[in-house]
Order: sequence, then C-alpha cells, then structure tokens
Amino acid sequence: QKVHRSVELMQNQANIVMSTLMKETKSLSSGGETVTPWFDCARSYGLSEKFVGEFLRENNVKPEDCYVSSKWGYTYVADWNVELDEGEPHEVKDHSVENFLKQIKETVDCIGDYVNLYQVHSATFESGILTDDRIHEALYECKQSKGWSIGLSVSGPVQDEILREAMKIKTSDGSKLFDSVQCTYNILEQKPGDALLEAHNSGMDVIIKEGMANGRVFVNEKVKEVSKSSGYSIDELALAFILSQPFQGRVLSGAVTSEQLVSNMKALELSKKLLTDEKELLDVMKGCCMESETYWKDRSALAWN
Repeated sequence: QKVHRSVELMQNQANIVMSTLMKETKSLSSGGETVTPWFDCARSYGLSEKFVGEFLRENNVKPEDCYVSSKWGYTYVADWNVELDEGEPHEVKDHSVENFLKQIKETVDCIGDYVNLYQVHSATFESGILTDDRIHEALYECKQSKGWSIGLSVSGPVQDEILREAMKIKTSDGSKLFDSVQCTYNILEQKPGDALLEAHNSGMDVIIKEGMANGRVFVNEKVKEVSKSSGYSIDELALAFILSQPFQGRVLSGAVTSEQLVSNMKALELSKKLLTDEKELLDVMKGCCMESETYWKDRSALAWN
C-alpha cells in the first residue's frame, strides 16, 4: 500500500523547524558568539529548495544572515509516496553535464539569491563524476560566475577512497575543484575519519550527514549503555562525538521537529567537555563503532523515509 504525504503539512512542519532554528541561533549569537543558521537542501529532497526559499523570503531573511547549501545529481521521482512498487526508485542519479545545467537552473529559480555552496550529490566511482572533464569545467564555471563554493557528498563503505580521489581534481588555473565534502560519519561508522582529517588539513570544509546513523544510534546497545552511565541523551552524545573530532566537521542535525532540534543543539556544549574533562567518555564512544561493510549493509536494508 502506498503512503501519500500532504505537501502542505510537510511545508508547515518544515517552517516550524526552520523558525526554531532561526530563534535558537539568534539566542546563541546573543551570547557573543556569531552562530549562522545553515539550511541544507537538494534537488532530490522533494521540494526542499522551494520550502527553504519561500521561508527565507517570506521572513525577510537576508542572504548574509544565513548559509544555504544544496545538491544536484539526483532527481526525485516518487511523488511523495514512501512505499513504491517493487523495482520503482525514489530518485534517479545522473551526473552528466546536461543534468547539471538543467538542475542548476531549477536551483536558481528556488533559492538562487541564497546559495553559498552547491554540491555533487553522492559522488561515486561508477557515476563518472570523478573523471569527466566536461563536468569539472562546468562546475568551475559555476564557481567563477556565481561565486558559489563547490562541494561533493559521498556515501558507502568506500566514501573515504572517493573523497581522496576527488581531492586530486584540479581546475584549469591549478586550484582544487572541490571546496567541501559532505560525508557520513557517526559513532557507529568511523572509518572515514582519517580521510576527513586529510580533507580538513588541505583546506576543505567538512560537513557531516547522518550523525545519528538514520536513527540507529537510539537502538544500539553500546550507545544506550553509554547514555545511561553518563547521564547524557543519545542524540546529545552522538552529535557531540562528531563535533569533537579533529577534522572539525559541521554537523547536519536532520531534526524534523522543534523538540528534536533543541535537543540536538545541546551537543554544542557537550562537545567542548569531551575535549576537556570528559575525555574518558570520548574514548568509550570510540569503542561503539561497527565494521564499515556491516554498517552499510544494514543501512541499505532500512525502509525509505
């Protein structure tokens, strides 16, 4: 049976969470530290660009008062259906120049005034994005003409290898093509840590997705034990663990309610403690990791949400 979601209800819920983000970052900034709200979209995240663009314009948010990233390379084709017939995809990947030129126009229409970072969505060896000079030139032209940073997102058990290969790509003027990487790293999947540190040391911005392992940290027995013994919530621990890593990643929340977002933001304070008086707790959390192949095998079995 197919489940169909109301676009209006989803946009209303997104607006509530975005309003909370604006409020919370403003509150943190009032303490003397500048905290900028970050909105991460993608062409294939349903109508995420439309939702974010309309929210920012309707609330008169200036481009300099927020940071917006988006991605191209996938096209969402599920029409809001969570459950599809066997063999039907939710999204279709295409890393060709033609698709890039098509999708960048769509992004500009939705959030063009706000974009800071445009990313290749889920770069792989198989998609050709790492060896196609034509798309490299198109991305460089985008960087030069629009002033956007250019990044890539990676997934899977060889995401560290993909990142290292992407770091080798140069533009016509000899500079590196990619300014940032968005990678899966969390308390259960720690394999990419070394590659992310290399990226950070080379000057790339590191962005972390799936910080709570698609919810799996909440049912992991080791993580639950650490939470119980330490007195910190699971999401607080999971996100603080990432924030305390030497590659200094920016961590995407993924919250779908205001309550989740507020809880997630407590990780900011805990991450500082993990580097000072809670170092033993950090070592304990390092022991919660899984084998990367097992992690991604389990992830591929999760239902689409």
